[in-house]
Amino acid sequence: MPNLTIFSAPKPFTNPHIAIIQRNAIRSWLELGPQVEVILVGEEEGLAQTAAELGVQHQPMVRRNAQGTPLVSSIFELARQHSRSRTLAYVNADIILLPDFLSVIEGVERGVNNFLIVGQRWDLDVRQPLDFSRGWQERLQQDLQQRGRRHAATGSDYFIFPRTCFTDMPDFAIGRAGWDNWMIYAARRNGWACVDASQEIQIVHQDHDYSHLPGSQPHYKLPETFENIRLAGGRLTIFNLPDANRRWLAGKLVPAAQSWARFWREVEIFPLLRLKSYPLGQLFFAIFHPRKAWRLFRQGKL
Repeated sequence: MPNLTIFSAPKPFTNPHIAIIQRNAIRSWLELGPQVEVILVGEEEGLAQTAAELGVQHQPMVRRNAQGTPLVSSIFELARQHSRSRTLAYVNADIILLPDFLSVIEGVERGVNNFLIVGQRWDLDVRQPLDFSRGWQERLQQDLQQRGRRHAATGSDYFIFPRTCFTDMPDFAIGRAGWDNWMIYAARRNGWACVDASQEIQIVHQDHDYSHLPGSQPHYKLPETFENIRLAGGRLTIFNLPDANRRWLAGKLVPAAQSWARFWREVEIFPLLRLKSYPLGQLFFAIFHPRKAWRLFRQGKL
């Protein structure tokens, strides 16, 4: 029985560059070994053929919104129904994984029961299929040191959690902004360990354009992103990696780094997380960010 199920909802394989980087990503997951099973979700063109070629499970019957975009809730439910492991990991289909992914999961599982593991990524321009022969990880690391760029600590490109967590998710649209931030918020609100593993898990995001999206616009500008934010409960639920309350550091689960900035951020979000009151959260946000709050209020976005 596998220890981990990695699942994802890839984009169509019609764009040659998207096809290359998605195949690179999935093959890197399989390189983690037999303790990992992979499930690909959706009916996007070329997905069934790729799943069959790589020997991974394919679940096409995903629910979609009115625009035809797969729903995160359905993707997660399909993974839960068809997986065999106690731990699940949603990973964006352009992300290359390395063996440190597994070692961190094993350590966190020993320390807490309910958790969410997230982390920062490295960006790298990849144009060709990776050579997965012996030494591929070392070659990739060398390329990353020369050309890689550390991404901002905003959302996350992977989410690792026990199968008993996130069983009741809003109908977010996949591939649009907001839902990844909500995952961090939801873990904190539920009192789970929200673990930032950025220092120990190194993931590689392969650069791509937005030609697969309506109007070739970045996902944060699309109407479905605004709907995701509404479903999340509002703008104040858009949490980022610095809002994690634990870190995995040097093989140990430790509290988040303390600072005055973090102290006041915890005060700001106290009504959302402890009192579970959005109106009080709005009040505290206005106290801490009066100009921004006034601007969002006038725009009807707070």
